[in-house]
Amino acid sequence: MKKFSEMTREELTALQAELRSQYDEIKAKGLSLDMSRGKPGREQLDLSMDMMDVLHGNADLRCETGVDCRNYGVIDGIPEAKRLLGQMSEVEPENIIIYGNSSLNVMFDSIARSMTHGVMGHTPWCKLDKVKFLCPVPGYDRHFKITEFFGIEMINVPMSPDGPDMDMVEKLVAEDDAIKGIWCVPKYSNPQGYTYSQETVERFARLRPAAPDFRIYWDNAYSIHHLYDDHQDFLVEILHECRKAGNPDLVYKFTSTSKVSFPGSGIAAVAASEANLDDFRKYMQIQTIGHDKLNQLRHVRFFKDLDGLHEHMRKHAAIIRPKFEMVWDVLDKEIGGLGIGEWTKPHGGYFIGFDSMDGCAKRIVAMAREAGVVMTGAGATFPYGKDPHDRNIRIAPTYPSLEELEQACHVFVVCVKLASVEKLLEN
Repeated sequence: MKKFSEMTREELTALQAELRSQYDEIKAKGLSLDMSRGKPGREQLDLSMDMMDVLHGNADLRCETGVDCRNYGVIDGIPEAKRLLGQMSEVEPENIIIYGNSSLNVMFDSIARSMTHGVMGHTPWCKLDKVKFLCPVPGYDRHFKITEFFGIEMINVPMSPDGPDMDMVEKLVAEDDAIKGIWCVPKYSNPQGYTYSQETVERFARLRPAAPDFRIYWDNAYSIHHLYDDHQDFLVEILHECRKAGNPDLVYKFTSTSKVSFPGSGIAAVAASEANLDDFRKYMQIQTIGHDKLNQLRHVRFFKDLDGLHEHMRKHAAIIRPKFEMVWDVLDKEIGGLGIGEWTKPHGGYFIGFDSMDGCAKRIVAMAREAGVVMTGAGATFPYGKDPHDRNIRIAPTYPSLEELEQACHVFVVCVKLASVEKLLEN
């Protein structure tokens, strides 16, 4: 089939009628499929079920220093958990704090604390006339929701396969002391699956912000989430680069086991400089008497070490890799060469980024929902839910079964084709 843009009006009208008939047939099936969030599927959750048995009624529940993990205390994490998450984060145990089950919660807390009490003694953001954040786009919708919740002005920064537009980042942070941070998902980014290049990471480490309380929110959520053993992206370690550049306090590096073990019951961590961690501990001493040490112990005894984590993630990859490949196969066969969409083929992470023709994303997602396939809302990957080109759609292939996903993909393809024909006829 020729490109849609090369078709005559008569050809487009005939194709529209054919696609409308296919779409009506799909709607009549009464499908109910969910591709709205990047959630692990049931098979993935089953991989960690043996973790439920590592702590039993007669188990020794003391950590390696002899602390009883059933009791209060050890505010920043038991040593073996710091070592395990430190290995996962590529930092020494002394550079990490272990939190509860959610790194997103820690990010929210970090913004909230900066608003009310400032960063390392600097003016609380709530007392400033204006606070701004840089947002690489497309990006993670929940990041943007946090800064929007606190009334922080968000500035779009375009993404490329190498990461954010660093010329723009460097210029903006150097000129405007109201810019206090930037959201980053540096490895297998949400939603495109890009990994920041070595040059990008080094330029981040060398930033010279006008604001002394500027921080990079480095959400390394997918650090070990590879799809392939023999084709993995490499990400330069940011804390090391910041120390080399004389900027040790520039970054908060977040991670968690949310999509490694159980998303609702994992463990989260922050790696940062000693000064930043001391700043964190000041509020933690007021906020909590300690996070769930039994969960920390459970994770350590199940995974044991970094090799155990990697071996576990190979099992995840074996489950989700066929799903990614099936989506790519359907898109290649059904849309490839038609000029109505482009998509990413990441080596890891949880998402595929799809760009439709301009002005079509909202229509595609709405039609898919009407046909029984729920996807992430169009525009969600941009601050305030406003995609200026109305073209980016996040495809989340992990949660449905392979059979359900194949059905959902064929629905999606019909919606993309129909929305594209409508747009071309409208123009």
